[in-house]
Amino acid sequence: MRFVVKLGGAGLENPKLLHACGKAIADLVADGNQVAVVHGGGVQLTRTLAQLGKKSEFISGLRVTDAETRDAAIMVLAGRVNKSLVASLGTHGQSAVGLSGGDGHVFRARKKKTNPDLGFVGEIASADSRWLEAIWTMGAVPVISSIALGFDGEYYNINADEMAAACAISTKADALVFLTDVPGVKGADGSVMRWLTLGEIPALEKQQVISGGMLPKLNACREALLHGVKRVRILPAESAVFLPDLCSTRVNDGTEVMVA
Repeated sequence: MRFVVKLGGAGLENPKLLHACGKAIADLVADGNQVAVVHGGGVQLTRTLAQLGKKSEFISGLRVTDAETRDAAIMVLAGRVNKSLVASLGTHGQSAVGLSGGDGHVFRARKKKTNPDLGFVGEIASADSRWLEAIWTMGAVPVISSIALGFDGEYYNINADEMAAACAISTKADALVFLTDVPGVKGADGSVMRWLTLGEIPALEKQQVISGGMLPKLNACREALLHGVKRVRILPAESAVFLPDLCSTRVNDGTEVMVA
């Protein structure tokens, strides 16, 4: 099977969780699956920007990105965070190739049109999975940071959830899994919804039951499901150990997002 795993938040920040996520991904490959990892690094970027004296601002879960913030994102996401993930997989004997969405033109971006303007925030305009296929042929894991190159020659900061969905769609993945800081999507009563259909999302959004960073995540889930990805799961990073069992056994952690 073919998996796309999106990793962010504590899964990147906490060494113990990073180790566990790396092992789960390596186990998936050992079981004969092809796996691509897409990662963010918002916590690390916010910390670096604070060290540079810049305040982070978000609108509807997306970071306002001026040129200086964009350059910092390239440094942090495509640099330290990406290479730490490659190293983590390596400790489990799994070879990995780190790249940004701009490398090999795997993902091309265009500026996201928003009001107010978010600066160098982009959306995926096109994808070419040939480099990912080549990496899989060598038995390695492509590890992709959420930076993409625009047709105007500028790099754009891409929401990692959106890039993960685009990656799953372009590679015709069987499953897309978001490893997150939260236990899943919570309903109005505060309990985790084990199953969530696309039709239920607008009402939850209108009632502000879901907001902030969960909005782009669920939009990414919708895009993936409507473009052929069979299974989409939001799973807490602490439950990464269940990754190899997701499609073969019943896993009660997290939220399964479904078309209907």
